[in-house]
Amino acid sequence: MQSVRLFSYGTLQQPDVQMATFGRLLDGQADVLPGYGLSIIAIGDADVVATSGLAIHLIVRHTGHDADEVPGTVFLITEQELAAADAYEVDDYMRVAVRLKSGIEAFVYVAAE
Repeated sequence: MQSVRLFSYGTLQQPDVQMATFGRLLDGQADVLPGYGLSIIAIGDADVVATSGLAIHLIVRHTGHDADEVPGTVFLITEQELAAADAYEVDDYMRVAVRLKSGIEAFVYVAAE
């Protein structure tokens, strides 16, 4: 089974969200997403709000400025778990491939604009 890397700056770092989404706690390491800025978004999906315990979530948008950085955690997950993360994220987010400050390539959910 192939593994992929997923960078999270928000609710996918929460143990309760990991258990509900992946059925396990994830091991991760701190990293930074360069070229993006952090903001917030109201979540209308009742299931996501129930899982995360939050109606307001963080979201990132590409700025193109390397000085803009978003801290978070990079996780090694299975492709099946990546599909579960896709199902958890609402339509306001889209998954893209990025290079983190460490040089690691990972997927991350960003604003779908």
